[in-house]
Amino acid sequence: MGFQTFHERWHQQLEQLVLKLKAAPRPPSSTDQNNHLLELINSFLAHISDYYQVKSAVAHQDVLFLLAAPWASTFERSLHWLAGWRPTTAFQVVQTESTILFENRMLDILDGRSLTGDLADLSPDQFKCLSHLQCVTAQEENALSQQLSDWQDAASDAMLLRYEDDMGEMMRDLGAIVQKADELRVSTLRKVVELLTPHQTVDFLLSAANLHSLVRARGLNNDRRNDLIN
Repeated sequence: MGFQTFHERWHQQLEQLVLKLKAAPRPPSSTDQNNHLLELINSFLAHISDYYQVKSAVAHQDVLFLLAAPWASTFERSLHWLAGWRPTTAFQVVQTESTILFENRMLDILDGRSLTGDLADLSPDQFKCLSHLQCVTAQEENALSQQLSDWQDAASDAMLLRYEDDMGEMMRDLGAIVQKADELRVSTLRKVVELLTPHQTVDFLLSAANLHSLVRARGLNNDRRNDLIN
């Protein structure tokens, strides 16, 4: 099975996991409900890890295929960073969803009603830890961006000097950079989840999945419209 077919099936399974997360009771009102949330979260994260394990194998074989991402719309590809989403996007999702939920519950908060435990109820310690993790992640992102820039300079030199024999090694180096980016994506996702409660994690994962769906839908619509024009 090719990676493009795998990607389509994986995405269909992701949509099923999203539906299960949406159906789960929030906030959990019993130990059983809390355990159920944890099981769904673990299944979701395992599904993400499975994707990157398969992608890692492809990076060894044909990293340029991953960078071209033929399964994605042109709009999606315009947002890609090293063949995927920027790890720091995770923090934008948390912050945006937290703000939206907080604003929607402003009247409840002013009336002194009890907290619900969602992303609007992030504690000062959680904010502090998330802010620190965001800074560290941004530094790692920048380091990988610099590695890509260095690789591009070296590739240009190799082509100008006609060192075609070096291109095999250069493709392996590029694959290694993409793998590091994927590892950062997965580790960032897991570290963010570790800082959140199960209820908050579900809010985060659903918001991230919604962003992914919106970007994909917009991209596919743009491509269809451009196909009609051309």
